Amino acid sequence: MKTTVIYEDDIRSWVMFGRDPAKSDSVIDTNQYLITHGDKGMLVDPGGSEIFPPFLTALSNVISMEKMESIFASHQDPDIVSSLALWLGIKPDMEFYAPSAWAGFIAHFGVGRQATPIPDEGMTLPLNGSMDLHTIPSHYVHSSGQFGLYDKRTKIFFSSDVGAALLPPSHDGIFVENFEDHIQYMEGFHKRWMPSNRAKNGWVKRVRELEIDIMAPQHGALFRGDDVQRFLDWFEALEVGVAA
Repeated sequence: MKTTVIYEDDIRSWVMFGRDPAKSDSVIDTNQYLITHGDKGMLVDPGGSEIFPPFLTALSNVISMEKMESIFASHQDPDIVSSLALWLGIKPDMEFYAPSAWAGFIAHFGVGRQATPIPDEGMTLPLNGSMDLHTIPSHYVHSSGQFGLYDKRTKIFFSSDVGAALLPPSHDGIFVENFEDHIQYMEGFHKRWMPSNRAKNGWVKRVRELEIDIMAPQHGALFRGDDVQRFLDWFEALEVGVAA
C-alpha cells in the first residue's frame, strides 16, 4: 500500500495511505489518512475490512499502534469504517467519533460499543491536547449524516466523498494535475451519489468560508492550490441527484 506524507512540520503531520496495487479489482480504491500531533495519532476513515491487513502493515511503518489515540469516521459506508472492530481489537481504548445519525448503525460492524456521537452541528475533535480539528457538516453530500474534517493548523480539509474520483490504474498521481481532464473521473460519481442540490450548494457556501490549501477526498487524487477553488466552482454549477 502506497504511503505519502502530504504535510509535515515540527508538531503536525498528515499521511495518506492508498493506491494499493495488490488489492482485488473488485474492491474500490480508497484513501486513508493518519493525522499526528506530537507522538499521538488519529485515523481518518480507516477503510474497509478487506484492506485492513495491508493498511495495518503500512501504518506500523509510520507509527506504533500504542500511540494511536482516536478514529474519525465521516459516515457509515463500509469502505469508510467496516474495519473498525479490527482496529479496536488491537487497541480497545482508542476513542472513535462518528456522526450521531449513524452511531447506532456503525455498531453493527461488531464494534461492541457505540461511537462518541458528533452532533449535527459539528464539534472540535481533540488530538494530543490540540483543539484545531473541526468537523464540518456535510449532510446529504452524500450521506444524510456526514462530516468533513478541517485542520485549521495545516489548512487541510478532508472532504470525505465530496471531490471523489474513480481513477483508472494509469492515473496514480497523488494530486490533480489537470483539472479539466480530471472532471471525467468524478462527474458521474457526483451526479449519482449527491442527492440534493440544496444541500450541495449549502456545503459549497460553508466550505468557501474556510482557508484551504489541500482538499483531500476519500477516493482519487487530492486538490491543492487553485484547484480547490476550481472544484468548488465546478461542483456549485453541477446538477446533482441524477441517475442517468
